[in-house]
Amino acid sequence: MHADTYRHRGMRRALVEELRRKGIRDERVLAAVGLVPRHLFFDAAFQPHAYQDKAFPIGEGQTISQPYTVAYQTELLQLRPTDRVLEIGTGSGYQCCVLLELTPHVFSIEYNQVLFARTARRLADMGRAPHLFCGDGSLGLPQHAPFDKILVTAGAPVLPRPLLRQLRVGGALIIPVGDETSQRMLRVVRESEEEFSRQELEEFRFVPLLGQAGWGQAG
Repeated sequence: MHADTYRHRGMRRALVEELRRKGIRDERVLAAVGLVPRHLFFDAAFQPHAYQDKAFPIGEGQTISQPYTVAYQTELLQLRPTDRVLEIGTGSGYQCCVLLELTPHVFSIEYNQVLFARTARRLADMGRAPHLFCGDGSLGLPQHAPFDKILVTAGAPVLPRPLLRQLRVGGALIIPVGDETSQRMLRVVRESEEEFSRQELEEFRFVPLLGQAGWGQAG
């Protein structure tokens, strides 16, 4: 594990100010970004990129999300400290750590076995303790449902019905939906057992959500 130095903390403060200028308003979300040492999710040779507001490859065809995207999706969740939140797509674990600064009740599922093993070791080394699973995130975690909030960090072709069913009434699903080149961020709220409201927001570009309720099984 690399150190978290005064210089790193200063770079995080600068990143937080950049996110504030770009429109992130929730001070709890900004504080969470300021507390998570993003450079620890990078190999040493690539750490100079850690506090730039951009995505970066992490192997296995995946990326660590752009800090603005992480903050934007997290802000849409409107997390409370008591919320149980399900993250679809653990990836590097960075978004997961931001969520953990806002609630201790974080469940996260990763499709790729190589990434899952690597990230589980990293989070353990960092002393972070989310509930981690390896499997088809498009199907959620029905055995642990319902959830107050669900966050999907990959682009889906349609709203996955299994995730909608795992939302508590009053809960919210944040998910990018579209084709393989661009997606529209959606905020879906479960108003009752059978009724959902839907808000369409900004366009983004995510890696595809793999799985039975996403873009199909990986070969």
